[in-house]
Amino acid sequence: KVDIVGATASPAELSQLISACQRFNYCIYRMARPDAGDKRFVAQTGLSLGLSRLDGNLCSDEDNISSIKASDSGRQGGYIPYTDKKLSWHTDGYYNELSRTIRAMVLHCVRPAQSGGENLLLDHEMAYIQLRDENPRFIEAFAQLDALTIPPNIEKGVEIRGAQSGAVFSFDPVSASLHMRFSARTRNIAWKNDNLTNDALACMNQLLSVNNPYISTYRMRAGEGIIANNVLHNRTAFIDAQPQEHRRLLYRARYYDRVKCSPVREK
Repeated sequence: KVDIVGATASPAELSQLISACQRFNYCIYRMARPDAGDKRFVAQTGLSLGLSRLDGNLCSDEDNISSIKASDSGRQGGYIPYTDKKLSWHTDGYYNELSRTIRAMVLHCVRPAQSGGENLLLDHEMAYIQLRDENPRFIEAFAQLDALTIPPNIEKGVEIRGAQSGAVFSFDPVSASLHMRFSARTRNIAWKNDNLTNDALACMNQLLSVNNPYISTYRMRAGEGIIANNVLHNRTAFIDAQPQEHRRLLYRARYYDRVKCSPVREK
């Protein structure tokens, strides 16, 4: 965990964040001044870590940063992240086209839920190693370009996103880093129907059980956040506080970039 003392992260604190992401592909930070944790902080922290290309999506705000809170109505209410329900294991943007691959994210907690809302995290590189150790051919199955297909997204009879097929595991052509595209959901998802892919998926789901020693669990408090190279993660269900202004609120920024590798120099 990296402590951020001021309203913005110092060069030394940024270097700690980068170092943690290099080792584990994610890190947790804690602000000494939670009230300073607004969208400007999220955007500036991202820029300082080499994250500049924000992904706008159907439910993001005008600045392309999403305000994640439970909603009973509107477009947001139709998507699980914007409810108080359990969110299954996934990597962000698994339904995006290749040109909009999500490589990193910042998830900042403005207000936690009254109870619940924990995040579980697993470095996707560790999942790759564990899967390969079980059977190297599982990697072969998950590298198929038609391993995982997300059907079209249709709202009120209008197709707003076409079907997206692709591999689970791939390597970035620029950085050569491992990328994972995955969702453990069972609805609105189509896996390639062959024995090897089915066995690989069964093994993957087993690795995502609570018995995996490489899975971390964390419940963010106000002013805390997670920076990640789009690792596997989920969220438990939660109970919101009353009244409205005390309910759970997170800011989520998703990027086409990875966290940079070079240290930050002191000025």
